[in-house]
Amino acid sequence: MSRANAIYPADRVTLREVGLRDGLQIAKSLPTTEAKIAWLEAERAAGVRHHEIGSFLPASRFPQFADIDAMIAAGERLDVHSAALTLNERGAEAAIQTAIRELGCVVSATEEHSQANMHRSREAAVELVGKIVAMRDAQAPDKLVNAGIAMALGCSISGNVDPEEVVRLSEACLEAGADIVGIADTVGYAGPKAVGALCARMEKLCGRQPFIIHLHDTRGMGVANASAALDNGARVIDASLGGLGGCPFAPGATGNVVFEDIVFLSESMGFTTGIDLDRLKDVRRIAEEAMPCDEFHGALHRAGTPKNADWQAKSLV
Repeated sequence: MSRANAIYPADRVTLREVGLRDGLQIAKSLPTTEAKIAWLEAERAAGVRHHEIGSFLPASRFPQFADIDAMIAAGERLDVHSAALTLNERGAEAAIQTAIRELGCVVSATEEHSQANMHRSREAAVELVGKIVAMRDAQAPDKLVNAGIAMALGCSISGNVDPEEVVRLSEACLEAGADIVGIADTVGYAGPKAVGALCARMEKLCGRQPFIIHLHDTRGMGVANASAALDNGARVIDASLGGLGGCPFAPGATGNVVFEDIVFLSESMGFTTGIDLDRLKDVRRIAEEAMPCDEFHGALHRAGTPKNADWQAKSLV
């Protein structure tokens, strides 16, 4: 069994809650460390096991992630699978010295976004993935390295993105040693047809290895796109509590697809998530109180769980 399969089994759907990282990138009000830990604790109690909890970025520019060490400690205490963004060598070096369980790298699907986001070419970004893998292998072999392809379904800077380029870059990241790759609709350009087609290509590329789909609901297509992804082999989906988030380097990249709605979608399609929707309401209350200037979204939150829902959260332990 590969490292990635041990964490993201191919025979079930895994939902990664990215609110504590992607959800805070362009937030108007920043929660305290105590509120973030309460958020994490409440999600753990609701059955959420996979979290992005921060980024290894300069605290002077990204103060919302200055408490990354405290968040990692909380994740270890709660025994959740924690992931954090490492955009460069310095971030990766710092991450490897901690108990974080997954290092996230970014490779842009377009050269224009790569330069704006990382000040590197795409090929240099793939080389960075290989360097981080080598660092991991030498110092912390139990950690996962995740390479996400940003702007995989359309770029707000250059427009159309060739799916062949996305597959090529994904394959290059795997060849560089990444344990898992992901594709991101960073600015919410895609519809179900494009998402389904690209996920089918990714399933063919990855085989029994999982891949991640990261969706934004910028144009209201997030849940439909997640459904298309599930229908075409995706088994790991990123989503953010209340639809928080967006990319500071991607104009128009409003919030992620709503985590609660994706739990409901997955369960309604027959994929057991082990997540208790009613207990997610507790998490949302914590986040809303901690972030009074930010807008939270979600169809399930507005309408509630249907009374005829015949499933309940089941333990996946």
